[in-house]
Order: sequence, then structure tokens, then C-alpha cells
Amino acid sequence: QVQVVESGGGAVQTGGSLSLSCAASGNVAEPIHMAWHRQAPGNQRELVARIFSGGATYYTESVKGRATISTNDAETMVYLQMNRLKPEDTGVYYCQYTIPRAGGGIDHIWGQGTQVTVSA
Repeated sequence: QVQVVESGGGAVQTGGSLSLSCAASGNVAEPIHMAWHRQAPGNQRELVARIFSGGATYYTESVKGRATISTNDAETMVYLQMNRLKPEDTGVYYCQYTIPRAGGGIDHIWGQGTQVTVSA
């Protein structure tokens, strides 16, 4: 069974930086893609960045140029580097692995989330 655990959240001031990490355990061979999502109070969870097996990346418009998603070679770790943070980046950041399911289909595995708070 695959589990993912986030770390690295915290409180920073506007303009600061944070590096989030996500560690996956279990059978994570050949994930389809990995992503970071976030949810601000009162808002729906939104996709922040995604990285596909093979290295292609996607960023939501609001973080382009400020965020970098990456993985290790084994794809058991996913990182999100966020720079020039803004108060609107505040929220709980969730790591997600999308993996093929034995016998067909896919599974989305979510972590518990890590809080990021950006103060003005």
C-alpha cells in the first residue's frame, strides 16, 4: 500500500521561500504523475504543480516563475520549491501520487497535508 507524507511547511513572511518535501513509501513503481495541491480556508483544493513520469511539468498560473516541482530519480520523493511567497499562497499543501492499479485503473494517493502560512 502506497503512503505519502509531506514535510517542510511553516510560517514565512511575504517574499520568503519554502521547500516542501513528500516521501512516498510502498509500491510506487512507475507513478503516472505526482503533484502538489493546496487548499486555503474557505476555498476548494487547487492544483499547484504537477510533474509527470519523464519530467514534464505543469504549474498553475499564479505560481509560474515562483515554484519548481522536482523528484528524485526513483520518484519516491517529490519536492516543491516556492519563492517570492505571497499571502495568497497560504494554505494546506497536499502531495498526491497517481499510480497505476494492478488489474487496471489508477489510484490517487494523498498525504495528510502540511500548513504554509505567509504573513504580510
